[in-house]
Amino acid sequence: MNDAQSAGDAAPLELRIDAKAFLSADGTPVEVVRGFKLRLEAGSFGALIGPSGCGKTTILRIAAGLDPDFRGELHTPGSGRLGIVFQEPRLLPWRTVEQNIRLALPAHAADADLTDLVAILGLGAHLARYPGELSLGLARRTAIARAFAVGPDYLLLDEPFVSLDEAVAARLRDELVALTTRTKVTTLFVTHDLDEAIQLSDRLFFLSDRPTRIIVERSLPPPRGTRSRDVIASLGDEMRGLVAQATASGA
Repeated sequence: MNDAQSAGDAAPLELRIDAKAFLSADGTPVEVVRGFKLRLEAGSFGALIGPSGCGKTTILRIAAGLDPDFRGELHTPGSGRLGIVFQEPRLLPWRTVEQNIRLALPAHAADADLTDLVAILGLGAHLARYPGELSLGLARRTAIARAFAVGPDYLLLDEPFVSLDEAVAARLRDELVALTTRTKVTTLFVTHDLDEAIQLSDRLFFLSDRPTRIIVERSLPPPRGTRSRDVIASLGDEMRGLVAQATASGA
């Protein structure tokens, strides 16, 4: 059984997964997560990093309330209003960019002013275009705009910059920093890129292989989003060392 509830606006995002498993194609139980416990303070930005296939997306789906089939507890900030960005933009092809952004808005906010949000993400000239006319970078911007448009209490992102060229990804990272800093939304970000995680995050959570758990947790010195390449490289070397040590010791 799991217990999902929401607390006050200043409450942290808390997720405990005692166990999460699924059945393989041949009916064999596969344990994905065991003994996982995460706490992310209100308004902070956390990154989940781990080996490919370790269960990062599974954890994110549980945090989103999309997968209730686990043993543990989920406590979400505020009213639990969620903004989520998947690896694929998941835009409706028959709706314009603006219509896709407004799609998740509640009825009472259907006419909300999105001018500032659209400007930060550079979408002003593309609002009347359809997803089939967009580059991958613009489609990802639209998906991010949709997530922020709802005024989320917490935000989940699953490798939103994967497959983008570095120049486009760098601009999107800067835009994400600007939006999360401005809105002070509690954010959990999944990435396989350690440098990206160090650039964006206040706190890092390193995951083990399956059944996954947190093996290293580290707060980063502020300010996020403006760390130099040298600082990112130095922190990256330190983190790799800590993860190697934890892995070797079986921690």
